[in-house]
Amino acid sequence: MFRLAQYPTYQVFLAVVIAMLAAGALLPLWIRLLRFRSIGQQVRADGPQGHLVKQGTPTMGGVLILLVVAGTYVFLGAFGRLSLLALAATAACGLLGFIDDWAKVVHERSLGLTPRAKILIQAIVALGFGLLAVNWAGLSTVVDLPLTGLTLDLGLRVSVVDLAGYAFVVPWLYLALVFIIIVGTSNAVNLTDGLDGLAAGTVTIVMLAYAGIAFRQDRLEIALLAAAIAGACVGFLWYNSHPADIFMGDTGSLGLGAAIATMAIITKTELLLVLIGGIYVAETLSVILQVAFFKSTGRRIFRMAPLHHHFEMKGWSETKTMVRFWIVTGILAGAGFSLYFVESVRR
Repeated sequence: MFRLAQYPTYQVFLAVVIAMLAAGALLPLWIRLLRFRSIGQQVRADGPQGHLVKQGTPTMGGVLILLVVAGTYVFLGAFGRLSLLALAATAACGLLGFIDDWAKVVHERSLGLTPRAKILIQAIVALGFGLLAVNWAGLSTVVDLPLTGLTLDLGLRVSVVDLAGYAFVVPWLYLALVFIIIVGTSNAVNLTDGLDGLAAGTVTIVMLAYAGIAFRQDRLEIALLAAAIAGACVGFLWYNSHPADIFMGDTGSLGLGAAIATMAIITKTELLLVLIGGIYVAETLSVILQVAFFKSTGRRIFRMAPLHHHFEMKGWSETKTMVRFWIVTGILAGAGFSLYFVESVRR
């Protein structure tokens, strides 16, 4: 164990390195086990034809990512109520993804749980996280409005529920925001996970930005958790780079999406997430616009949605698309961190 008060910068760096090396060392064994159990990816028949060769590639790499993150978190002794809640929400959405992945493997099809079932479970996770964060961990319901210097208190309309002699404050407006952030981000990262290395690379960049924000706030346990996630994703990328030896599956994408969402909530950068995670916003909007436009006109805006497939269909190679999306993510995450830094100095 390491005392959080000593050498904080070193510990954040250490969290990245430990998680990266652990993931890199354990993944070959995990890949062999998945191949032995014939647990492979089921590819959409209507997707890019070049993706059909990925059929049967080991999936559920997200299981190992999340285990490495949890192990690194415990090893470094980065305990705090909010970081524990963030890890719990990440694990819960990861478990949901695992059930979805398992259903795909068992039924040998690219569709697992129904969208309605996923959203229902994600809503329960978001509600539980929000209630505990406010009542148990003391999270503020005040939301900063970027570029304005103003704040908005979403805890003004509340109810009090008595459970076993304990009064729970229920800030309905803030819980609605928490629901939108967790459900939206979790599914957005899931949509982004369509190319080798795309989701893992963008999550790494976004998590490093949140590690910097948490460090700036002197919340070392949050910075260490974000750094551990980034490190685990880097270790995973060694085997997920094109052509991938393993995919993270919904276990990884749903869990990591929830991790990003909880980081935004905990660091009180809820609205800044739109900029830092802008690539996920673009991917989600591309699907929404494609479906809405097709239903209303019978035509498509993009050659294929989500957005990364559109560029593939235009002739970009998978690697070129991935790297360019990484670059855009780096620009957006850097801009978001810079904006936060400037506003924190002004305060």
